[in-house]
Amino acid sequence: MSRMIFVNLPVEDLGRARRFYESLGFTNNPQFSDGTAACMVWSDAIYVMILTHAKWATFTTRPIPDRGSSEVALCLTFDSRDEVNALVEAAGAAGGTVDINPPEEHDFMMTRSLLDPDGHVWELTWMDPAMASGEQPAQADA
Repeated sequence: MSRMIFVNLPVEDLGRARRFYESLGFTNNPQFSDGTAACMVWSDAIYVMILTHAKWATFTTRPIPDRGSSEVALCLTFDSRDEVNALVEAAGAAGGTVDINPPEEHDFMMTRSLLDPDGHVWELTWMDPAMASGEQPAQADA
């Protein structure tokens, strides 16, 4: 079995959260979804489990952080700057808060951030494939 990640997030309103993630391109896996949880699929290896507060409480007795705190920032990578910008705009239109941290723009990469309606922080990043693989940019002949 290949390695996968399941990110579990507590949400106040399961329907609202599901609609938000679907508007960003996640798809629902009904096999692992019910009235207390929804399995939102980003890729073959990345799944986001959105869980009602009651369902969350069956996994841990630790408190759910309030919307004003940040416990973790989740980062997704994209193939282009345009894809990052499009997803940020879709998130804003679907009820998320965009650019909660200042956007970062460099020649070889860019990052933007957003909050989902429950206050979970997502970073969206594009990096030049040559830089990501450790290659140096092409040098002009002297």
